[in-house]
Order: sequence, then C-alpha cells, then structure tokens
Amino acid sequence: MALHGSPRIGFALAVTLAMTCVACTHSESPPSGKPSAAAAPTAVSHPPAQYQPGPCPATPQPVPELQAAHCATLVVPENRTKPGGRTLRLAVAVIPSETQPATADPIVFITGGPGEDAIVDPPIADGVGLNRNRDLILLSQRGNHSSQPALTCPEIDRFFARRVGLVYDAASTGDEYVQAAKTCHDRLAGGADLAAFNSTESAYDLIDLRNALHINQWNVFSHSYGTDLALLYSRLDAPAIRSLALDGVAPPSIASPSWTWGSAREAFDNMMSACTVQPECQARYPNLGDTFVRLVNQLEAHPTTTTVNVEGVGETKVVIDGGTLLNWMVTLGTHFPAELPAAIDELAHGNPARVAQRWAWVWTTPSRVGMMGWGLTLSVWCSEWVPFESEDDQLRAARQDFAALPDSVRAQAPQLPFLRQACSAWNVPKAADWVRGVADGTFPALVLSGSYDGQTGPASGQYVAQHLPHAISVTVPGVAHGIYTDRCGAAIIASFFNAPQQPDTSCINSTQPPPYAVAPPLP
Repeated sequence: MALHGSPRIGFALAVTLAMTCVACTHSESPPSGKPSAAAAPTAVSHPPAQYQPGPCPATPQPVPELQAAHCATLVVPENRTKPGGRTLRLAVAVIPSETQPATADPIVFITGGPGEDAIVDPPIADGVGLNRNRDLILLSQRGNHSSQPALTCPEIDRFFARRVGLVYDAASTGDEYVQAAKTCHDRLAGGADLAAFNSTESAYDLIDLRNALHINQWNVFSHSYGTDLALLYSRLDAPAIRSLALDGVAPPSIASPSWTWGSAREAFDNMMSACTVQPECQARYPNLGDTFVRLVNQLEAHPTTTTVNVEGVGETKVVIDGGTLLNWMVTLGTHFPAELPAAIDELAHGNPARVAQRWAWVWTTPSRVGMMGWGLTLSVWCSEWVPFESEDDQLRAARQDFAALPDSVRAQAPQLPFLRQACSAWNVPKAADWVRGVADGTFPALVLSGSYDGQTGPASGQYVAQHLPHAISVTVPGVAHGIYTDRCGAAIIASFFNAPQQPDTSCINSTQPPPYAVAPPLP
C-alpha cells in the first residue's frame, strides 16, 4: 500500500493465456459472511507470452544485486478480455542463488504501492539474503517504472512536493490533487487502457512469468499492496505455490479507505503504550497520547508554518495542520519510532522543526519524481478499493477509531486523502466482485505484521491468517511497515522458505520495541 515504505527511497504484483481459473472455482466468503458466487474473469485466447532475455533496466540508483542478475522482458497482453490488443513489456530480473546449484523452487517477490518497482528496490536485507540458496525473481509489475509503458505521473509527484506547504485537509489542496490526477490521466489514456492496469491482470502476468520460466512450483514473498496481489494470485494458481509469505498485509476482501483507520489506531495505541512501560519515557513524556490528540485538534484549527532546509531542494515551507500530524505519525513517525515522543513534545512546546524536516524530506526529494507508477496506483485503488464502500462507511470507521479528532481530519482517510474525488477524475470502472473474495489456500503461509505498522496493522494479518488453514501469524514488536527490513523479521522469512511447516520464530521472544530517545527538558 502507499502504502509506501521503500527504505531505499526514504520511507519511510499456455495456462497463462486463457483466463480460466484452476484453483478458484469454489465460492469465497467475504467478511460479511454472505456467500459470493463471483467467478474469476474469463478472457479470449491470446498468443503465448514472450520471454526475451536482455540487459537489466537502468535504475535511478545503483542496485548491486542486479550486477549478477539475468534480466529479460516478459511481453504480455495489455487486456486479456480484448483480442488483438496492445502488449506490455514487463521487466524481469532473476538474481542467482548465492550457492549453486540453486534449490529447485525459487522465490518470486511481489512488491507494494501499488506502483513501487521490485527491480529498483529488491527485498534483500543486510545479513539475511533471500537468495542464499534459491534464485530470487523480481518482476516489475505492469505500469511500474522499469516496465513499458510506465504509468508514472510527475504531475502527482510535483503536487506532493507542493503539498508540504499547503493545509493538508483544505478543500483547495484536494482540488490540486484532483487536477494533477486528471492531467496525468488525460496524458496516459491515449497510449494505455487504464482499466487494464489492475490486480487481476497482474496476477495473470505472474502465471505467464512462471510458465515462461518453466517453473512448476515457486515460493511467493509479498509486501504491502503486494500481499493484496499475492492473495488474489493464490486463488488462481494455488498448486504452483510451495509457500506464501505476506509482509504487512492488505487483504483484498477488506482493503478500502475506511480500512486504513484501524491500522492507524493500532499503531497509535501500541506506540503510546510502549512509552508508558519505559520508565524514562513515561516520566519525561506523561500522557503522550493525549498530547498528540490535543495537538491534532489545535493544529487543525490553527496550522503552524515553518521553513526547513532539505538537501537537494533548499529552504522549504512546511505547513503542519492536524491532518499533516496524523499522517506523519502513520507513515513516518512509525518508521522512526525512537524520535516520536521527542518530536511530539517539541511540537507541543512550539518547535515544529523535527516533524517538518522529516515530512518535507520524504515528499520533496527530487529523486522521487517519476519513480512511482501512480497510474497503476490509482487504477487499482479506484476500481478495487473505493467503489466497494460508501463515504458514510469511511466516516463511520473514522468515528469509531478516532472519535476525538476533528471532523475535517476524519473526513480524509490516513494515507488516502481526497482519493474518492481523485477517482472521479481517474474514471476507471469498478472491478468485478471476484477481487473481493477471501483467499483460503492450503499451502503453508507466513503472515508477518509489525506492532508499529500504521499502514497495514496486525489485525489485518490476523484476519488473513484465520482464513488460511496452514498459516502462522507473527507480530514483530516495535517494527513498522516492512518486516523484511528488520533483522528478526528477515531471519523468520528466510527460515520459513527453508522450512515452511516449521519456521524459526524464536527471535520474537527476545525482541522488544526499541527504547524511545528521551531529550532533556525544554527550558
């Protein structure tokens, strides 16, 4: 999910061709419990996907893992429901196993966003290489930076850079976002069928890739929105999955703007509780949660403006209102937890510099422009998430989880402000009900969550694990979005792929949330 969070960019998816379903002909049950008879979409026949070896794609920053990689282009139909249509060129990189010969079943990585690029940022944590004894396969999903066409939206990137100097929740800010989305939509629509950039087509891209590589079974590792795609893919190709790891879970059956409120609340409660059990933090920052809620209300009524110096950008105006502060906590404060109490306290004493610096650094960095496949992002969100709930549903969730916040803050879902309005401009049709089905495959599954993950909270992982009969659910204390970047989390993932039935999760027993930094009292 942007559900963003890539550590490298500063935060901080011949059986293949007919869309016939092998593993999903049974009915699924959505969270409501009402049975759904929706079947997977069907398609006309297409020529086999082409796998064309070639050089690795250029990346904006060096990716050491690509030096030994075998790269290729996977040519797939743009829209499998339309015969004789355009094709897409998806970048593929296979990172060889460190030990040879490699174990027969490789690992395929499905990254998040939607719109992030697995080839630009492979999931290999320091000291725990996922390619130790298996090949690691990276696919740049349709619409992403390394594939063609790339549905990047510099218009949206530039808006986000400007947004740091705007009132986050203001209607005028939403208008700017909608205009940026419309401009990008109108530019891309002439060369791409935006409705075809969706999770179902991406799932069939994965089947095409597996068959092109002549792989009978592989292991699937997914992160953030990638878990949404992986769960959907698992309903189409379950016999081909030896094991499935889900890191930071976005369940396709419940993913929506309203769903983000529960994740935000979980992270908030866990982070504030952690301060109360750390004596120095509790003594220095009593009632931290109350202070945060009070600040959101105060800043929403009276935003504060400051200026910070951002490397590569220069002096940058930053406006902090209540919506800014809430979203800073959800997407940034959770990733830099040690400084969260001090940052809140400084803000309460009239010093917004720490919050402003981190907020501006993430959103204004020039290297971000043109990197995110916002076209894929909006096509997925606007067809698979937004249409499946009402605005009242979204507001009801906000009131339930954060009753003490102002109405104007609760009106915009965390991470997804003004999305409903942007979707009107993006103008893609609602997805088939099939995408909201619940995955229940019998393959071994590892469901990983972080107790500080304000983007995809632990409750989402537990929900998914309840429906997968051979799932192990693990929550790593004090970790935010992206368990694979944590040493304990990465070790569990590596252990799982070696022994899916009995992964070594013992490091959880000795893992504690990192201690909060306690600053000297302000004068």
